[in-house]
Amino acid sequence: MRAASLVLLSTALAGCTVGPDFQRPQAPAAAGYQAPGETAPGQAVFGDGPERRWWTAFGAPQLDALVDQAIAHNRSLAASNATLAASRDELRAIVGRRLPQVDANARIDQQQVNLAAFGFAGNNPLAPGGNPEFHLYSVGGGVSYDLDLLGGLRRSVEQGAAEAEAQQRQTEAAHLSIAGQVVNQVLTIAALQAQIATARALLADDQRNVDLTQKRRIGGEGTMVEVLNAQSQYAADRGDLPQLDQQLAEARHLLATLLGTTPDRLPATDIPMERLTLPATVPVAMPSQLVHRRPDILQAEAELHAATAAIGVATARLYPDITLGATLTQGAPALGDLVKNAFRGYDLFAGLTAPIFHGGTLKAQRAAAVDRARASQARYEQTVLVAFSQVADLLSALQNDARAVADQQASVRVAERSRHLSQRSFEVGNSGILQVLEAERLYQRARNGLVVAQTRQFLDVARLHVATAGGWIATPVDGEPDARRGGGAAR
Repeated sequence: MRAASLVLLSTALAGCTVGPDFQRPQAPAAAGYQAPGETAPGQAVFGDGPERRWWTAFGAPQLDALVDQAIAHNRSLAASNATLAASRDELRAIVGRRLPQVDANARIDQQQVNLAAFGFAGNNPLAPGGNPEFHLYSVGGGVSYDLDLLGGLRRSVEQGAAEAEAQQRQTEAAHLSIAGQVVNQVLTIAALQAQIATARALLADDQRNVDLTQKRRIGGEGTMVEVLNAQSQYAADRGDLPQLDQQLAEARHLLATLLGTTPDRLPATDIPMERLTLPATVPVAMPSQLVHRRPDILQAEAELHAATAAIGVATARLYPDITLGATLTQGAPALGDLVKNAFRGYDLFAGLTAPIFHGGTLKAQRAAAVDRARASQARYEQTVLVAFSQVADLLSALQNDARAVADQQASVRVAERSRHLSQRSFEVGNSGILQVLEAERLYQRARNGLVVAQTRQFLDVARLHVATAGGWIATPVDGEPDARRGGGAAR
């Protein structure tokens, strides 16, 4: 009856789980991202956010293939995936502690009994030749089970599941970041190629000016000063190409690293800007959706969950715990006797451990867990605020990018017409070479400004996709739903 009562009491207590149950933070009440008076660009469409393969919106299959290669072969992602696998293995190890622990053992001993220690000295009739020696063979096993009266192990599992989820979210963020970096590098390469093409076209114009001034001087219509000015401008413009070529080489080398390959094995990456399509609309997650989609926010939430569960783990150490177990052993002086009942022994036990005095250590550990949970809460809130600010910045950038591109296009048209008129005026002798060179300077600046503005527009669209949590999604953590629910009656 006493044993039955103990089992019933233990079963009832096992339903209790100390510590606070985790409550998922509520989504902010914000209806939008921007400050009063600011307007979102017409390009942004608010809803659930971008699709998983958001980079396909640029309409370049070659870009899609590069992103897929990076996700499949990037070495940083491989390390992140392996770390995620390790965290899940560690979670399974924690879950295993809640199950009965079964062990087997076997042993062979050779012993010599010291009879003198028991008062048998001299010529002992039990051992005429001295102290007896014999062999002892034993085999057996045991089982133990922690009743987890107040849910310390359950909170440990919950904490481990939350930590594994945090690693999962970090891995998702890494995949999302790598995809964004690949798109960024492809756009950078396209922009540099456009700048190089502009610089080479300008060099062709410079060479034409040199040839023209030389012909004019030979024909007696020009001066050596005009020739030298044209040659000086050609040399100055030619000096810009090595720097642009170096930047292009570095961009390609970095892209090779992102793709998980060496520069000599880099696939074709030359995608002209003209072959990239600027999406007409950009899907943007609403604030209430963003907190449930963006990996860094979900990681901060999982870390808060783990810190909350750690309070329960520390609380459970303040209370008693009961362990049930049993052992069975067969021990005999001869191998043939190991199967005989006469050499069998067993043990059934219930052990109670209860903290009495630890100098305040256990209470201090629980207080530290509470403080760490408060810190995790603050970090979560800061992560949300930073995310909202980033999206607001990019929404403003999209609107300003459109204006900048329009202004630069108008500037290019004016500069191109001015250059054409200056060249014709110089050819008929109505103006000098300096006016032509200045017009070409303005045209070059306008063309480069247009390339930069268009590139910034593409990059900001890509960054807005990344900021609103499109991209790779990892498989769920084992036991994640149970971990999210928390458990038991909180104390």
